[in-house]
Amino acid sequence: MRWALVKVVLAVTTMVVLAFAVPLGMVTKELARDRAFGNAERQAAAIGPTLSVTTDRAALDRAVASTQAGADGRMAVHIPAPPGRTGAGTLEIGTGRAAEADLATVRRVPRASVAEVAGGSVLLQPTALGTGQIAVVEVFVPEGELTNGPATAWLVLAGVGIALVVGSVAVADRLGVRMVLPAQRLARAAHDLGEGRLGARVPEEGPAELRSAAVAFNSMADQVVRLLANERELAADLSHRLRTPLTVLRLNAASLGEGPAADQTRAAVEQLEREVDTIIRTAREAKPQTTAAGPGAGCDVSEVVRDRMAFWSALAEDEGRTVRSAGVERPVRVPVARPELAAALDALLGNVFRHTPEGTAFAVDVHDGDDAVIVLVSDAGPGITDPEAALTRGNSGARDGSTGLGLDIVRRVAESTGGDVRIGRSVLGGTEVRVRLDLDARRTAPSALRTHRVRRRRGAPA
Repeated sequence: MRWALVKVVLAVTTMVVLAFAVPLGMVTKELARDRAFGNAERQAAAIGPTLSVTTDRAALDRAVASTQAGADGRMAVHIPAPPGRTGAGTLEIGTGRAAEADLATVRRVPRASVAEVAGGSVLLQPTALGTGQIAVVEVFVPEGELTNGPATAWLVLAGVGIALVVGSVAVADRLGVRMVLPAQRLARAAHDLGEGRLGARVPEEGPAELRSAAVAFNSMADQVVRLLANERELAADLSHRLRTPLTVLRLNAASLGEGPAADQTRAAVEQLEREVDTIIRTAREAKPQTTAAGPGAGCDVSEVVRDRMAFWSALAEDEGRTVRSAGVERPVRVPVARPELAAALDALLGNVFRHTPEGTAFAVDVHDGDDAVIVLVSDAGPGITDPEAALTRGNSGARDGSTGLGLDIVRRVAESTGGDVRIGRSVLGGTEVRVRLDLDARRTAPSALRTHRVRRRRGAPA
């Protein structure tokens, strides 16, 4: 489009310049010719009064020399012999260049004429003498006087024409860029969106039609992000609704004792848990890269902790576990969706029930800071021997059939706010998982340096 516009403007401007420059140059040439011969006529007319009074050579020589053309040797006077004087020839004053035939024609038809001679042209001006005869005043006009002015005019017109063409092409190129760049940005954004980069947007600028297309594209991209966000919410809700009851079923199946029926039940629960983990892993890995939550988005971490602790307390009471929570008395908002935070807490509490013996106490503490909220999940179990392996994503070698998705879900939730997850030794003597949720939702997610890239090992909790 850009080069097509430039070519059209180049063709149109060139035709316009030629349409005006050629006639103007021809008019300039005619004006220069008329000016040169007009000047010659005035100089020829200056000799007329002298010729009408006398034909004396000395007087005529002085009259011719007084003119500019005569001083330059470009004027001649042709006076015929007086009637009745035999043997007398034509009186020639100055240097004549015109042919005898041209002089005879002017005498026969007393009218000024122009004749071509070597080096230019001559103006032949007839003048009546007192004797009734016709004298011819010849003024030579060099070719330079006829072409000097027009040549300069042609150069000026050519320069102006070239400047107009170059200027119009430059303006057309800028206009083409103004139209092409928004279209190119729209094409690149559509390509990025098709490849899954959902943050691709188009600046709403350029011509009105392209601005409308940009608005429509941005609206479509926002709708796609909203639809995918709804799908993510459904996936998170699936993890919340299915993993928690499966954990309870797994723990209850462990108390069925021995026997074929008990073994089949435990195997079925493990198979179902693996299938659910596969679904959750697929949903998590397909999570689109969207922008961070805006102001006002998120949930109350205290309310989520109280709700999940109430759920797990019933099972804890059955197993004789001591449960404690702190820092959940007042609202504490974090930039995380409630289903995602609930799924992360369920993963952490499920790990306590999976990997610690019955009767092991655990606690959940919430610390509200100026720029971050810290959630601590502590237990009095045997602890984790290799915290780095526990944070490795998808550790399929974890004990008890763990897929390693639990802490991966927690890490994703923390890093979505710019926070992180750390594992250490708790005051209860066991494991302490520290989840930091940054309150500034505009912070960029941590870089790859913050993500643990270690070799997958066996024995890490889910």
